Amino acid sequence: MATERDSSSTLVDSNVLLDLFTDDPRWAGWSAGALSDAADRGPLIINPIIYAEVSVRFTRIEELEDALPARDFTREPLPWEAGFLAGKAYSAYRSRGGAKRSTLPDFYIGAHAAVSGHSLLTRDAARFSTYFPTIAITSPPA
Repeated sequence: MATERDSSSTLVDSNVLLDLFTDDPRWAGWSAGALSDAADRGPLIINPIIYAEVSVRFTRIEELEDALPARDFTREPLPWEAGFLAGKAYSAYRSRGGAKRSTLPDFYIGAHAAVSGHSLLTRDAARFSTYFPTIAITSPPA
């Protein structure tokens, strides 16, 4: 699935990375191929939220750093504008009856991609495409 805007840089959602680190039997193959394709197009981006979500899989920061080497994954701070957009998207989600189990950090990831002009690599395309329609999304076929 892709939206109308395309970008050479790709923000990589934690679910894709965790598929690889856990060798998920259903998703690891798709995630590995999609990540490789994204790397061929341009820089792979992570932010502090993605880093934190992935970190739960590791005991030591050195292991996480080895798994997400800076030469392969550009680290970007969270833009202030993304905070505002994330809050507005989350508010719209809740007003439409969205469950509280969907947390604000998920919306922050989409907002970061939107305000920075990155495409997004994720397995959770439905929410991102609904609340951030301007981002190009790569996700498994529905």
